[in-house]
Amino acid sequence: MNAIVTVVGQDKVGIIAAICILLSEYNVNILDISQTILHGAFTMVMAVDVSKSTASIGELSEALAQLGTKMELSIRIQREEIFDAMHNI
Repeated sequence: MNAIVTVVGQDKVGIIAAICILLSEYNVNILDISQTILHGAFTMVMAVDVSKSTASIGELSEALAQLGTKMELSIRIQREEIFDAMHNI
């Protein structure tokens, strides 16, 4: 099962590291990262594999939201059902 993590906010040192550490704590594998920094605004999209995660999507969402609050970022995770369906064909 794949999911997409989106991050939006002001560019800060350590954003990627903090998110990668949190995801690794839940056994979530990062498949791809795309980021953009424009005039100090930070946007990142991560494709992740949550098939071996030790937490549900809801629990991951809550953990990411708490991290986002601490770092003054908007972070969310969504299942990527279309990608999953195409991958299984």
